[in-house]
Amino acid sequence: MLFGAAAVSAGAFLTACTSNENNASAGTGKQQQAGGVDDKPGKKVTIGFAGPQADHGWLNAINQNAKERAKQYEDVTLEITEGSNDTAQQIGQIETLINKKVDVLVILPADGKALTQVGLKAMRAGIPVVNLDRVFASQQAYRCWVGGDNYGMGLNAGHYIGEQLKGKKNAKVVELAGIDNLELTRQRTKGFDDALKNYPNIEKVGRQAAEFTVESGQSKMAGLLQAHPDFDALWNHDDDQGVGAERAIEQAGRDGFLMVGGAGSRKVMDTIKADNSVLKATVLYPPTMSASAIDLARALGQGKGVSGMAELEIPASITLYSAVVTKDNVDDYLPTGFN
Repeated sequence: MLFGAAAVSAGAFLTACTSNENNASAGTGKQQQAGGVDDKPGKKVTIGFAGPQADHGWLNAINQNAKERAKQYEDVTLEITEGSNDTAQQIGQIETLINKKVDVLVILPADGKALTQVGLKAMRAGIPVVNLDRVFASQQAYRCWVGGDNYGMGLNAGHYIGEQLKGKKNAKVVELAGIDNLELTRQRTKGFDDALKNYPNIEKVGRQAAEFTVESGQSKMAGLLQAHPDFDALWNHDDDQGVGAERAIEQAGRDGFLMVGGAGSRKVMDTIKADNSVLKATVLYPPTMSASAIDLARALGQGKGVSGMAELEIPASITLYSAVVTKDNVDDYLPTGFN
């Protein structure tokens, strides 16, 4: 199912490592995971968590989900770094965690390629690494990878827009992408373009790359609006930069098209629910992946597997599903929306 309302996230699948005796809250606030958390105390595990600087709504949600998940476990101690977008500084923070001899490391690298060597260092020191989202350049640098599906994100955005416009002749769409030198941006665009190939009545007439910031979203969207006085749909890769895009749209007094966001912020979900603007959907890139990473790290530290699977070991990689949130299913996803 490309954009089913009840797509299962990795968190729902992973939260029970061993038995499923208890159903507990997960993630932040009142969020509920579909699976139960095995919160029966076991072997004590110290988890080191190193992420980039939380200068973006999604990244801040990553940190909060990890902290809240760790609090649910009496047997987990979380050693969390301040986070940095400077690769050298983040490497130093991870080396400090290695020297503290934490049991497991969860790392969301600012740059996966640049931090590969420190991942290898941890693994060689006998500390298993859960690589979160931005993947290291070598599979030897981590025991398990868990993250979002950038290609699937673009694919599902494209299929949703295609279905909305399939009855319209000579439909036109534009794309407000993220940072173009990032592989994740290229994957999102490729998925979007591949989906549109299924709809011969639709042509992508414009694309601008922004920088995942409100300011860049506003300026780049203003450029798209000026260059294309008429289009039927817009896909924006990121809900943070989408705040700026919406400002540009309002200032230009434009409507008559539908907008699809990306990531799943609370603000966007509230707007979708209100159904009073061009913004009609968003494609999830769930920050709950960090809660799942804590579950995996705890399981690794305790020598457990994942409930519901025949294997004794946790998987080597887990890709989350990018569900499309619309007014029809937004209430199901509101608890996962981030600020």
